Amino acid sequence: MIRHAHIERALESHQHRNGRLKDQVFDTIRDGSTLLTVTGEVVGQINALSVYFAAGSEFGMPNRVTANCYFGDGDIIDIEHHSKLGGNIHTKGVLILSSYLSSLFAKDQMMPLSASIAFEQSYGEVDGDSASLAEFCALISSLAEVPILQNFAVTGSVNQFGEVQPVGGVNEKIEGFFDACELIGLDGKQGVLLPKSNIANLMLNSRVLEAVSKGKFHVYPVEHVSEALELLTGRVSGFSPAHASKSKGVLSIFDVIQNKLQALREKPDGDDSES
Repeated sequence: MIRHAHIERALESHQHRNGRLKDQVFDTIRDGSTLLTVTGEVVGQINALSVYFAAGSEFGMPNRVTANCYFGDGDIIDIEHHSKLGGNIHTKGVLILSSYLSSLFAKDQMMPLSASIAFEQSYGEVDGDSASLAEFCALISSLAEVPILQNFAVTGSVNQFGEVQPVGGVNEKIEGFFDACELIGLDGKQGVLLPKSNIANLMLNSRVLEAVSKGKFHVYPVEHVSEALELLTGRVSGFSPAHASKSKGVLSIFDVIQNKLQALREKPDGDDSES
């Protein structure tokens, strides 16, 4: 008879046989060589999730994505693309989120801010559009100067209307972030945001399921960038009427950015030209 315990033992044995690379990668999180924050909050910084494939091993890994904004003409600089480390699909994802950002803040006037986004401590090619939701949220955080909660990790792609689209490898990504949080320290607040359309693909291992059932780890499905932003920042987003609840006197993230951009547009030319 093949019972539950036999299946679990077989899965554990398979992971042990093929887990050398994963162990080496996660050792860099343990010793602090790979910078990862799973507590607190930071402006313009977010935990994205990727999947590694090598030598029969497949596992998820959190990656720090950062964004910086500065006075400019609205360009979004994809550092991975300019350094020739970004694949075609990743470049497409960045262009799509740039288009959505322009539709929000530059329909009638130019956006007087530029930005750059990067995968930190990434020394190989980055491909796929599954980080575009994380990249968008990091950009918005930097634009509005609103911090992002670091106890979350994010996966999902974004279309030109701000809808969150399904991605691959969701099980490996969730399990990878859970493993990283266990190394650093689970505090019951950590979790993963994923596309709602990926719920049907979930088949998590027993360790993650047990942690979720005990409230030590969380999985949040989202359909629109506004939902993700409200979870990540604790602020009303204002990006979608469906999710723009009453702010009780506090400006929404959308309003903060609009006010900031308007102030820059109204700034007289030559203000900084005095010698």
